[in-house]
Amino acid sequence: MARKITLDFLKTEAASGAFLGLAALAALIVANSAWADQYFAFLKGYQTLQMGPLVLTMALSDWVKEGLMAIFFLVVGLEIKYEILKGELSDPRRLATPVLAALGGMVGPALVYLGITHALGGPAQGWPIPLATDIAFALAVFALVARGLPTSLRVFLLTLAIVDDLGAIALIAILFSGGVQITPLLVAVGIIFAMGILSRVRITPPFWVLAFAAVWWFTVQAELSTSLAAVAFATIVPVNTRKPGHDSPLKEAMHELHPYVAYVILPIFAFSKAGVSFAGISLEALFTPLVLGIAMGLFIGKQIGVLGFAWLATALKIGAKPRGATWPQVYGVSLLCGVGFTMSLFIGALAFPGAIDSPEQVQVKLGVLGGSLLSGLLGAFILLREPRPKVETAPEA
Repeated sequence: MARKITLDFLKTEAASGAFLGLAALAALIVANSAWADQYFAFLKGYQTLQMGPLVLTMALSDWVKEGLMAIFFLVVGLEIKYEILKGELSDPRRLATPVLAALGGMVGPALVYLGITHALGGPAQGWPIPLATDIAFALAVFALVARGLPTSLRVFLLTLAIVDDLGAIALIAILFSGGVQITPLLVAVGIIFAMGILSRVRITPPFWVLAFAAVWWFTVQAELSTSLAAVAFATIVPVNTRKPGHDSPLKEAMHELHPYVAYVILPIFAFSKAGVSFAGISLEALFTPLVLGIAMGLFIGKQIGVLGFAWLATALKIGAKPRGATWPQVYGVSLLCGVGFTMSLFIGALAFPGAIDSPEQVQVKLGVLGGSLLSGLLGAFILLREPRPKVETAPEA
């Protein structure tokens, strides 16, 4: 069953990569068309949510970042919990190599970014931007080019990307959650704690939805990243079934939410964040320290960190190379880890807060798009060139 859940996740996430790509392309086209002003004005326009005496007003782009993306992080949290307790991450022997590779995939980009920005006088606070791997895009590229390659490479990529998400979420908690309001935070924590106790009995789905909405609301009031609340909420969703013949609440939630996240939420986020107007952008602007730091962090830092730490794990006998795979194939997957679209843009919006068309945000988008494109294209090229095992046919009678 664990393998089935993992394969369902891969199928959904890989297919959603096409929708992500189309949404990002649409954003780029609109941002450079006659509708550019309307596009940016629409995303910067303030929208108000009122529920009785409770009123919340944010720019539309912030509603996407803090609202819709909270559901994305809830699904990520559910996936992480499932994999730790029931799936690929439950076997320590299969964990070492991708976990260490994920660590290298965070250290490498950070060092490359800091090295470039320090040498060129760029902003240091953007170093977390190139650290995370975009699961949907990376798996979509892998699905297109890896037919016939060992399935262990797919599991390696997924496990590494999940650990990457854990690291990115931890960084968000540490670096981008300043000025927390204590009272609403305590209320949100109290709701999570109470739901954790109540989860020992069977709770109907509407009650879970209401509880998550309440936690989200008080997290916003606490001025804390809603991604943290979403992951924390995921930890209390039961992973074991409460009724024979039925899925557990966690598996039901994953099954119900995955399509909405893959085909609606992530494309909306891509459309709202990938729009870059190239009007007035000179060649020099493409080579600013921030753009180069992010792009080279994703393209150079990721491949060096992932491949280097994976090799180190095998050399030290801590882990093993993915079963049946060659090092050139592992290198191709290491390149795909440099596709950092969704999470990189999300962290970029936190690291450089401001209008979506501010100079810093434009540079963040250029760096993320450039680094991800280079990583995806070269990774696909390497994997396409790798020989496939020959399939033996039965002799003719």
